[in-house]
Amino acid sequence: MTTPNASPATQSRALVVLLVAVTLAFGWILAPFYGAVLWAVIVGIVFAPLNRWMLQKLRGRRNWAALGALVVIIVLVILPLLVLAVSLVREATRLVQRIQSGDVSVARAFESIVAALPQPVVDLLDRFDLADLGDVQRRLAESAGRVSQYVATQVLDVGQNTLTFLVGLAVMLYLAFFFLRDGQLLARRVIHAIPLQGEHKQQLFGKFKTVIRATVKGNVLVAVAQGTLGGLAFWVLGIHGALLWAVVMAILSLLPAVGAGLVWAPAAIYLVATGETWQGVGLAAYGVLVIGLVDNVLRPVVVGKETRMPDYVVLVSTIGGLAIFGINGFVIGPVIAAMFIAVWDIFAPGRIAAADDDGGKHPR
Repeated sequence: MTTPNASPATQSRALVVLLVAVTLAFGWILAPFYGAVLWAVIVGIVFAPLNRWMLQKLRGRRNWAALGALVVIIVLVILPLLVLAVSLVREATRLVQRIQSGDVSVARAFESIVAALPQPVVDLLDRFDLADLGDVQRRLAESAGRVSQYVATQVLDVGQNTLTFLVGLAVMLYLAFFFLRDGQLLARRVIHAIPLQGEHKQQLFGKFKTVIRATVKGNVLVAVAQGTLGGLAFWVLGIHGALLWAVVMAILSLLPAVGAGLVWAPAAIYLVATGETWQGVGLAAYGVLVIGLVDNVLRPVVVGKETRMPDYVVLVSTIGGLAIFGINGFVIGPVIAAMFIAVWDIFAPGRIAAADDDGGKHPR
């Protein structure tokens, strides 16, 4: 007995359903290592010029070129990051121990700041029940305790999850080798499979690569510069935990408009309030004239105007990405925002043109 063939429309719908099902299943399988896959793709995109240079020097030997590029990445990027991570864990552990032992007291710092404030400011704080030192100190002490416990827990988790981290790193490096070697071929296959017009596919893929490169290359360089400059200032001024605060400033500098100022500005206020006026004023001037200007000078050079996204979109998408995806969100958030804008840029003109044509055929 023969089974009648389904109509082409039914076959097409069945193929789409099957495609969606197997894609979701494959994504589910990759979910535990989505971070490793993401950073492998990022490495393949950002370091593609290095791989092409290696390919030229090695006369077209793709395997050796990708391996050479990967070795350079490990030596110049991965190993320094691992050393920094170990140093950061040690610094955070020492800071937690000092908070728990009472050497560092948030309550005493707040008391010193309130004592140095002008009376009108104290009166204003009193209206909002913020000048009651006993109550505020108790809250600050409780908050500091919770923060120190959280940091201690995270440090312990890092030690316990070392094997998971190493497995993820190995998967990322393994995939990065193939993305470096076969990146152009994979990109062509993906572009060819997308059911859109050629110019639209090129526009979307170009936007994706641009945002990845701008976010990683530009924002990371700015973050490293601002974190280094801020940490150096804290070290010169003798502020404890300079390395830890440098990393915090580097992370916060990923946020436009606010950035590292969320760390050095309160530190400058604290120095002034505790009698170290010149140190506080110097830190504030250094923060505005040096750390702050890095964003305005360096970011346009390394990022340029290619992303064409407003600062507020970058800010909101970065914060949202960090909230949902963790540290990976500083890349995922802006990429989603950029693709959102790009898709609407493709969709809207077509709708407007169709509406104009319809209006011309059917005048009121």
